[in-house]
Amino acid sequence: MADWYKRGVESVLAELKVQPARGLSSEEAEHRLHQYGINELRKQKSASAVKIFLEQFASPLIGILIVATILSAALKEFVDAGVILAIVILNALLGFAQEYNAERAIEALQKLTAPNAKVVRNGHITEIKSRDLVPGDIILVETGDKIPADARIIESTNLETQEAVLTGESLPNTKSTETLNKDTVVADQTNMLFAGTIVTRGRAKAVVTETAMKTQFGDIATLIQEEKKESTPLQKQFAQIARFMSIIAVIIIIVTFALGALRGQPLVTMFLVAVSLAVAAVPEGLPAVITIALALGVQRMAKHNALIRKLSSAETLGSVTVICSDKTGTLTHNEMTVRRIWVNDQTMDVTGSGYDRKGFFYANSERIELKKNSELQLMLKIGMLCNNANTSQQNGRTTIIGDPTEGALLISGEKAEFDIDELNATYPRLGEIEFTSERKRMTTIHKMNDKKVALAKGAPDVLLKYCDRVMVNGRAERMTKEKKQEILKANEIFAEQAMRVIGFAYKNNLPATTKLADVEKEMIFIGLQAMIDPARDGVREAIKKCKSASIRVVMITGDHKTTACAIAKEIGIEGEAITGEELDAMSKDELQRRIEAIGIFSRVDPKHKLKIIEALKAKDHVVAMTGDGVNDAPALKKADIGIAMGITGTDVSKEASDMILADDNFSSIVEAVEQGRGVYDNIRKFFAFLFSGNIGEVGIILLAILMGLPLPLTAVLILLINLVTDGLPAIALSADPFEPNAMKTKPRNIHEPIHKGLNAFFIGYPIIMIAAVLGLFMFALWRSGNPALSFFDPEFWRSGNIIQAQTIAFLTMAMFEMFQAFAARSTYLPSLRVGLFKNKLLVSAVLVSLIVCLSVIYVPFLQSIFKTTALSIAEIMIIVGISSIGFIYLEIHKWMTSKRAGWQLQK
Repeated sequence: MADWYKRGVESVLAELKVQPARGLSSEEAEHRLHQYGINELRKQKSASAVKIFLEQFASPLIGILIVATILSAALKEFVDAGVILAIVILNALLGFAQEYNAERAIEALQKLTAPNAKVVRNGHITEIKSRDLVPGDIILVETGDKIPADARIIESTNLETQEAVLTGESLPNTKSTETLNKDTVVADQTNMLFAGTIVTRGRAKAVVTETAMKTQFGDIATLIQEEKKESTPLQKQFAQIARFMSIIAVIIIIVTFALGALRGQPLVTMFLVAVSLAVAAVPEGLPAVITIALALGVQRMAKHNALIRKLSSAETLGSVTVICSDKTGTLTHNEMTVRRIWVNDQTMDVTGSGYDRKGFFYANSERIELKKNSELQLMLKIGMLCNNANTSQQNGRTTIIGDPTEGALLISGEKAEFDIDELNATYPRLGEIEFTSERKRMTTIHKMNDKKVALAKGAPDVLLKYCDRVMVNGRAERMTKEKKQEILKANEIFAEQAMRVIGFAYKNNLPATTKLADVEKEMIFIGLQAMIDPARDGVREAIKKCKSASIRVVMITGDHKTTACAIAKEIGIEGEAITGEELDAMSKDELQRRIEAIGIFSRVDPKHKLKIIEALKAKDHVVAMTGDGVNDAPALKKADIGIAMGITGTDVSKEASDMILADDNFSSIVEAVEQGRGVYDNIRKFFAFLFSGNIGEVGIILLAILMGLPLPLTAVLILLINLVTDGLPAIALSADPFEPNAMKTKPRNIHEPIHKGLNAFFIGYPIIMIAAVLGLFMFALWRSGNPALSFFDPEFWRSGNIIQAQTIAFLTMAMFEMFQAFAARSTYLPSLRVGLFKNKLLVSAVLVSLIVCLSVIYVPFLQSIFKTTALSIAEIMIIVGISSIGFIYLEIHKWMTSKRAGWQLQK
């Protein structure tokens, strides 16, 4: 983009070949429209719905499941095949729905552009569609207009624009035609107008310099399109696991079949067992259970006003280490609010924040009775009458039409129960001397009890020059040098707190023939009102919670450094403060070296925000970015988690985000992070449960083959365990209540594998399970074997009651899994301490699994299908007792580990 703000008006006009009085001709405008294109944001061509749907099947784990479906069907296990296929299709549909609806940010950005524009064409003022604007067009804008394109101001009168949507600065920017001589950020380009921003005061003539994708909005649109969402840490881990499991599945089939063949097992039988074992080894329920866990986490977050747009984000929240928060509209309301007042030699505090009309006035912690303070009443009335703003109600919220500073004065007056319509009716306006950047004050003339009065507001140091008296205790006293210094000192104190300070004065009994030049002479000074865009309620407490959870909060704002530091101090954000200009001067390496020490970034633009996020990511941080404006959208998309404001946020920020705060409350982020940590813990639970059981199953079959034993389980029994005793409890674990103390520990390291700390589940437990199942299996064969044969003769083991031994092995393995489901209720703490039966769904799942297993053993019809036999009560009791050993081992291990780590439950 050209540095138009550095060029003088004549230079810009010459460059664009246009005269302000005539504008472009219709022919030239048409030519330039073909040259530059229409003034609309361009959206990249998106993938077709079919392509997006087919891409959902590209995952290695999904590929394994498809193969498992085909193999299961080939084995005539149609129920198992149907379940696996349903899992694959469900995941594909969910992924398709998320991706298809994710990229709507550019359309939302287009909604912010003005539909029409007033231009000078062929020497006449005319109105055209904004999409037909071209560089060189002369546009005219006035109060309330939305600016249609980027433009260099060539004439202006009292011009101010609200650019918060673009820059993040809460106060309007005063504009002029003055040329700027040095590089400056967008927020300080005071001679430029920017597409999508709004004129809050005055009027201007400007020449269009950039349209469409070359505007500042277009620059943001490009950044949004260029930023591609990376896979979450968990997605990357499970992709690796899927690739690993695909290799393991192939190895299991080859090794199992080869060993069985070498041991003389029937080839058809071994092929069925090998394929069944491979299907069992691959936890086909894993994608479905992950989806369920994420979906339940999303529901829980919604109850805490955190709306998740992408399922994977529910887990990523739990690993967040840094929250980069925009100030305006996120940590603050983006609603200027009068917080302090000086009047009648007193400094007062005003409660309430934003445009909420509820609030009170306090002096020395005592509430002021307005009826007994005529000076305060008078100043509040002046602030409302000498004012051109209006309030309106939209969806139950108060909004300001006009200058936000004047809006704040209206609200402070309404806190004193003054009504602007009644005041205007009682004291009708007769005239106005308007505010200009040169005058720095505004005066209105009103009729009051058949007399004329002048009411003035403006910069305190300027207004004091026109006052020879000051109101104190109901009397107009002479303005002494000492009194003036006292007022200026109060003004200085407020300004040091990053507040905008407005002074107020009046003049009684204006003669009927008073000249305008004399209206502002010999006025009576009344007081000061100091305002700021205040911090939201609860933000300070939320930041404290973040600190206790080892999460840093960093402020990133387009506002001035002084204002940013004042708000940061108020809410507890710590660290160095730097500006966007200082950031530009840093190299990438220098920023990475200093990034951990910086807590406040001020006067930044969208590109700066991306640079900050990249530096944090380079230090292995998982970054959440909050924001509400257009200027936040690229950073929201770049961050690991983009969090938009639901009430005040623009459609652009919402569409670029992963999560939306329904209540715009920063503290809701902390709740969402806690939920995210819970989601990850639940994924670990069923990951530990599924894989430990699968390891045991594979180990039992392979070891039995190596020992020359008959197969402990048939193919159909392997698939039954995989479907019932593994699948149902795993789904129940995905809905498990979250583990305690989630926000008392550090965020997990994104490079930390999900299996870290699960050796008890993946090593100790499978060894116990293999030993117990094979031990009981061999005991059953030994008990019923031919005593005439040698113990070391392979035929001895085949002479026993194989069906009974396989039934015992099947039930033992199933019971091991059911006990382990309760042990998996926590991977950190003993399950007895978190409530063994607290998960009612898990209790139900285990009961159903138990009923299915017993039915297979005792129902004659099912006995013939699964080739099982009834067991005695004594055998059942022995199996239950031995199967609990794995549960006991895991509980003892977790108890010892948690005791060493010092983990305790919250009371």
